[in-house]
Amino acid sequence: MRLSTKYMGLKLKNPLVPSASPLTEKLDRIKILEDNGASAVVLFSLFEEQIEQQDSSLEFFMEYGADSYAEALSYFPKAHEFMSGPQEYLENVRKIKEGVDIPVIASLNGATPGGWMDYAKKLEAAGADALELNIHYLPVDFSETSAAVEKRYTDIVGWVKNNVTIPVAVKIGSRFSSLPAVAKALEGVGADALVMFNRFYHPDIDLEKLETKRQIQLSHSREIRLAMRWISILRGNVGVSFAASGGVHNAQDVLKLIMSGADVTMLASALMAHGPETMKTILKDLITWMDENEYQSLSQMKGSMSLIHSHKPQTLVRDNYMRTLLEFQANNKL
Repeated sequence: MRLSTKYMGLKLKNPLVPSASPLTEKLDRIKILEDNGASAVVLFSLFEEQIEQQDSSLEFFMEYGADSYAEALSYFPKAHEFMSGPQEYLENVRKIKEGVDIPVIASLNGATPGGWMDYAKKLEAAGADALELNIHYLPVDFSETSAAVEKRYTDIVGWVKNNVTIPVAVKIGSRFSSLPAVAKALEGVGADALVMFNRFYHPDIDLEKLETKRQIQLSHSREIRLAMRWISILRGNVGVSFAASGGVHNAQDVLKLIMSGADVTMLASALMAHGPETMKTILKDLITWMDENEYQSLSQMKGSMSLIHSHKPQTLVRDNYMRTLLEFQANNKL
């Protein structure tokens, strides 16, 4: 009970939630995560492209003319390259829901309004307790305005919320011109939670082969500062739950994010690097720290360091910025 928290209406025994990754694709792996303390799980994502590629006519148009541009050949994986198709994904949700006792959060990954959004209803019917919409979108169209990008998000979330009854979380990036305004807009169309933030995988260049290299870099604890800053700004001003994603590796990371206002902290890199057992260590260290600092519950500290407690948050942000520079200069005798 001391570590319990509530996330978009779901009562969880602790704030540790494995996020969508290869570790959350199959029942046997998820049961191991549950045994090691996971309070809920976000399943491996079902991608918009997987669903759209089922339509043979769309597959044809994706292929048509591709040979005209060499770089177009590697834009999208072929349908058979995915681990499973949409129907297998739905069946997997049913099996996982029957096989574990923790809440199961299905994950839909897409970027354009379309037929893939219908799968939100199918995932609910398959037994998912909640849905995470991973809107993974990087604007590259020079004619697309920031308002159009934001509308893309609200259109997708609004449609899904109007067609399901289960809670819906939205996983977003941090690079909006006004993140608070986007958060309020998503709340306005019914989002139950914001997952902060998406980690974009930046390609490298192979100088020998003269081609792009795709690789995944695991996160580091220092990355929590981005989510920590924005959750602390939004907490108390936007009426949704908050999940912190990216850089959660130890109890200190969890504590900082909870104090900033997060309801749950999501893990992937830490589990992939150190195994599911790392959650047991984090939970043990959380209790130890709470005992030493006389905290009776997680809710006692939740949001205690958020900017809602500041009368002039903008002034505080500017002051912190200037003081950081001055302290660096002083410490390094510049």
